Amino acid sequence: MSLRIPLRPLTRILDARRRGENPDNVEKENLRLRHEAQRDRMRVRAESRLLLVALCFVLAFGAVGTRMAALATSEPTEPRTLSQGPTILNTRADITDRHGRILATNFATNALYAHPHDIIYPRQAAEGLAEIFPEMDAEDLYRRFTSGARFIWLRRYISPEQEQQVHDIGSPGLLFGPREMRLYPNGSIASHILGGASFGEEAVNAAEVIGIAGVEAQFDAELRDPSRVDPLMLSLDLSVQAAVEEVLAGGMALMNARGAAAVLMDVHTGEVISMASLPDFDPNARPRPLLEGDQADSPLFNRAVQGVYELGSVFKTFTIAQALELNLYSVYDMIDTTGPLRMAGFAIRDFSNYGPEQSVADVLIHSSNIGTARIARTIGGERQRSFLAELGLLEPTPVELVEAASGRPLLPPRWGELATMTISYGHGISTSPLHLASAYSTMVNGGTEIEPTLVRREDPQDGLRIISEATSDAMRALLRSVVTDGTASFGEVDGYYIGGKTGTADLPRPQGGYYEDRNLNTFASAFPMNDPQYVLIVTLQEAAELSGPQPRRTAGWTAVPVAAEIIRRTAPLLGLRPDVEHPLGLQLSNSSN
Repeated sequence: MSLRIPLRPLTRILDARRRGENPDNVEKENLRLRHEAQRDRMRVRAESRLLLVALCFVLAFGAVGTRMAALATSEPTEPRTLSQGPTILNTRADITDRHGRILATNFATNALYAHPHDIIYPRQAAEGLAEIFPEMDAEDLYRRFTSGARFIWLRRYISPEQEQQVHDIGSPGLLFGPREMRLYPNGSIASHILGGASFGEEAVNAAEVIGIAGVEAQFDAELRDPSRVDPLMLSLDLSVQAAVEEVLAGGMALMNARGAAAVLMDVHTGEVISMASLPDFDPNARPRPLLEGDQADSPLFNRAVQGVYELGSVFKTFTIAQALELNLYSVYDMIDTTGPLRMAGFAIRDFSNYGPEQSVADVLIHSSNIGTARIARTIGGERQRSFLAELGLLEPTPVELVEAASGRPLLPPRWGELATMTISYGHGISTSPLHLASAYSTMVNGGTEIEPTLVRREDPQDGLRIISEATSDAMRALLRSVVTDGTASFGEVDGYYIGGKTGTADLPRPQGGYYEDRNLNTFASAFPMNDPQYVLIVTLQEAAELSGPQPRRTAGWTAVPVAAEIIRRTAPLLGLRPDVEHPLGLQLSNSSN
């Protein structure tokens, strides 16, 4: 630390006086020197600061340049937002039909919540909300708003109109949180296939949409994958699905049925083009499951997949096909049909008496229980069970629905001779309409195994061979004869050569035995039979045609006309042109397989 030099040092003043100089000049000189020294110090300080600032700028620009160079030479990556807690994924891929038409998509909306401490007039806010949302109670809202709570959820989502009405209440304590809800623009169409979605994890500014049923639940992880770009394309055809549901609903009402189901499937690819179950529901407002009673009475119940029933005479097709495949009979061999056929105290009867014997072909065409049972006895239980297993009739279908696992076939506890005979005509074993669609596809597609799928696919399935092409050809001719000469005469559709088999099964009583006036009516059909492309299964529960003096409860009077109208409506939509000029070239072979 330097000492400050006095401006008027005594020694220099005395020396100046001795020399006769003005002593004031000493002060001025000292003041000048002091100012110059101060100026030099300030300049050095300023230069140091400028140098420091310049150095900082150099370092900053150097850091920016280094970072830019590093970014320019690195691989591009998507930016990520860091958060302190788990991230709520609120994106979900669309679902479309086979032509890209939207079945399920997302809709931006808002949730409604409240900060009661910010509500100035709680009574007015409560009454306003109760007027907008009828399910809300004004007194309950007022009690909650004045309870001292800091946060209250009011609605998980609201419409834009409702949002504006809440805005008009003018309360600062009523707030909105962004939401992305699942929207099904076609309403109840394909509701059992789509299933539905709901909110999972929720926060004020986001909510997780999760699938709770149908394909929404089956493909939940894939639909929620944020890296997914393309929608989930199903095998369904929206136009065909809408037509099937419309005709099925009309047929259900006309035939006074309690429920109905239909499955339309490609016999080569296994694609389910349409699947309907009535009654149905709107997945935009999915109803709650039944807490008591029979779950089959719920509109959520998918009769086509979850419903397992004794389907009746449609199973005779499998018995005849196996007999031909094993070379046990030809279609012209005669079968003893005298009845009743008694076995272990159980009497097997035919609906109509067609004489003491019939050919194998007529057993199917006229739907003889007795003739089919005798054929099954020749086949034997072990071989019958193995054949039905190969057709996929003993396990749940592998279709892509979470509900499919619950559609497990019901089998007899003991597969003895009586069970073999009753199963041959569809009693004693319960399967779903979708099981039947897969098995009938094998019957008419040349004999290869088919697994149903709800996902769009281009190529035919390369399934195991179950029956030979010759047997499949014979079954096509037989099924066509059932329509032209047998129990399905109302199934004829000009130009489309329909073939199929009827099935009328009494519904079982819960306490045992069967109802006499409650049936399950099924028509398992395929078209066009000269080159089968599609299988259609139509099932009506407890149907009755009432135009005559007595109710007609058989499938020929109920399910068959409904199926014919579905084919008439959907075949053009499927791109099938009617053939009205060329006769159908199907002939029954006079030899065994």
